[in-house]
Amino acid sequence: MCAEPTRKKKATKIILDSNALFVPLQFKIDIFEGIQNLLETKAEFILLSPIKEELQQLAEKGGPKMRKNAAYALEQAKKCHLVKVDKAYKSLAPDDIILELSREWKCPVFTNDRQLRKKLRDINVPVIYVRQKSRLEIDGRV
Repeated sequence: MCAEPTRKKKATKIILDSNALFVPLQFKIDIFEGIQNLLETKAEFILLSPIKEELQQLAEKGGPKMRKNAAYALEQAKKCHLVKVDKAYKSLAPDDIILELSREWKCPVFTNDRQLRKKLRDINVPVIYVRQKSRLEIDGRV
C-alpha cells in the first residue's frame, strides 16, 4: 500500500488592521506567534497598502508618543506581506477596504476596533482580537 504524497499546506491569510500592529507594544503579546498558535496552522500576514499609509501618516504627523508607536508598528509591518490595493478601492475608507477584501478572500481579520469587529461578524468573517489584555481570541471559524 502506497502512502499519499504529502501536500504542502497552504498558509491561512490574515488581514491585519493598523491597531493590530500596536498590540505588541500595548499588551506585550507577540501577535505573529500568537496567531499561529491560535489557528494551529501557518499564517500569511497581510498588510493592505492603505493601512500602511495610515501608519506612515501617524509616524509623521502624530503626537510624540503616537509617532514613536507608529514607527514601532511600521517595524512590525515588515513581517507582513504588503498588498497594493486596486484603484477601485481607493475611494473607500481603510475599514471598508478590509471589509470588502476579507469577504472576497474569505479570510480572518485581526482588529481590536469594536465597530469593525461587529461589521465583520455581520458578514460572517472570523475576527481575531485581544481578550482581557492578555491573550488572542478568535470569534468565528477559520
